Amino acid sequence: MADRNILTASDVTVEYPAHSVSSAFTAVKGFTLTIRPGEIVGLVGSSGSGKSTLAQIASGQAALRGSKDNSPRIIGGSLDVLGFEMRGIKRSKLNKLTLGVGFVSQDAGSNLTSNMTVAELVAEPLFLRDKRYNRQKAGLKAATLVDALLLPVGSMLKYPHELSSGQRQRVAVARGLILDPVLLIADEPTAGVDVSVRGAVVDVIAGLQRSRGASALIVSHDLETLRRSVDRIAVIHEGVVVGLGPIDDVLGDPRHPYVAGLARESYGDDEYDDEDFDGDGDDFDGDGNDLDGHADSNGDGDDGPDVAGVTGDGDVHDAGDAGDGRRA
Repeated sequence: MADRNILTASDVTVEYPAHSVSSAFTAVKGFTLTIRPGEIVGLVGSSGSGKSTLAQIASGQAALRGSKDNSPRIIGGSLDVLGFEMRGIKRSKLNKLTLGVGFVSQDAGSNLTSNMTVAELVAEPLFLRDKRYNRQKAGLKAATLVDALLLPVGSMLKYPHELSSGQRQRVAVARGLILDPVLLIADEPTAGVDVSVRGAVVDVIAGLQRSRGASALIVSHDLETLRRSVDRIAVIHEGVVVGLGPIDDVLGDPRHPYVAGLARESYGDDEYDDEDFDGDGDDFDGDGNDLDGHADSNGDGDDGPDVAGVTGDGDVHDAGDAGDGRRA
């Protein structure tokens, strides 16, 4: 495995098939990316960009659902994950793939089994894989992950309803890491997590995977959360990759208006001229507006309202990135 890529995407096009009154929709167009062993890659884009669709495809979750829930499918190009070709993959091979691929969805924290404690939830994947797994060892491994993700040790005995949304999401991250996956695909793993610890959560994911020579694909709209942890980013906009490389290289030499907007958000307006980023005397779209003609108050790539509520422990509930479940 050390001599080959963990993930190789070559000109991948992904479509949501026609469903009910909806026509077929192409969510990803010509996506190309490689992930090497031990490499941590961030996949960046606004709501509706196609990044969550890619996470579902690469993790095998879309194929596991099959034709249910209008699942996306690869209709062009090639996607190899851990040596498995994902285009048209069979159920028997999917089962083998999931032995090496971990997945954390952006709503994983809200889907935890309600009658299990945190200790049971985090350790459960170990027993699903091996019913004879040592319980003391499993408990210690679960507690180590819970502690690393800055959750109180006392939370091990709590149930999901006793935790904030941000705490539940961190429990889901611990659950995704406990099997030591060769590739962890985390779709907005800090969704709902307090801004003060988001970077630390991504640090834990990156640090654990990198220390074992394993890899991660971390999907996010938040560049600052990724900045100190990932080796490279792939920026996707309307289903197309518009930037690829180390964060500072991508932002320092943007080749697309969306990336230029990210650079302004990251570095500030003093360093970059809003009206002439490409040096040709024109603004991005010729009308003097931002990339899509709308104001984005908090830089999350979503022009919708951002409603934040803060729980007792400081974890934030952000309703501005809900997406529509289809194009995220």
